[in-house]
Amino acid sequence: MSDDEVNEGRRRLLIAATSAVGAVGVVGAAVPFVASWNPSAKAKAAGAPVKYNVSKLEPGQMVVVEWRGKPVYVVRRTPEALANITKLSDTTLADPDSARPMQPDYIKGDTRAIRPEFLIVVGLCTHLGCAPKYRPELGAADLGSDWKGGFFCPCHGSKFDLAGRVYKDVPAPDNLEVPPHSYESDDVVIIGVDQETA
Repeated sequence: MSDDEVNEGRRRLLIAATSAVGAVGVVGAAVPFVASWNPSAKAKAAGAPVKYNVSKLEPGQMVVVEWRGKPVYVVRRTPEALANITKLSDTTLADPDSARPMQPDYIKGDTRAIRPEFLIVVGLCTHLGCAPKYRPELGAADLGSDWKGGFFCPCHGSKFDLAGRVYKDVPAPDNLEVPPHSYESDDVVIIGVDQETA
C-alpha cells in the first residue's frame, strides 16, 4: 500500500468525522434557538384564567391572586361589612352606583359582586396604580371615626369602601376595577372568564 492510499483513506475518515461533529453542533445550536420562539410558561399564563377556591377564606379575610400580572383582591365579606356598604351615602362616595365602566355589565348593585359575600377587584389604585391596603376595621383612628372598612392607598391617600367604590375628594378618579370572573362551582371562582360566557 502506498503512502498516497493511506493518506486518502485517512483524509476521508477525518472529513466524515468532522462533518458528523459539525452536524451535531448545528443541531445542538438550532434546538434551543427554535425552542426560544415558543412563549414561556409565564407568558402563556399571563393571559390565562386563574382559579381560586373561595372556601379557604374565613369571613373578613382577603387573599391576593395574580392574574395577567396584576394583583386581584378576593375578600370574603362579613354580614356586618355588607350592611356597612349600604350605609355609605351618595355624599361620601364619588361613584356610588358604579356608573363609570370599571366592571363587567353583569356586576350590579352596591356590593359590586356576583355573590355578595365575595368581593373580587383588581388591587391597583385608579390614581397611579399603587396597591391599596386592606383596612377592614371600623372607625380606624388614622382614617376617621366614620370609616366603615375598605381599602386605603398609602401613596396618595385615596380611600375605597368594601365594594371598591372610591370616596369623594381623593386623588383616585374611579372605583377599583372588577375583573371578569365567574363561578365554576360553589367554591371555585375563575378570574378571567366572564359570567356571561361561562
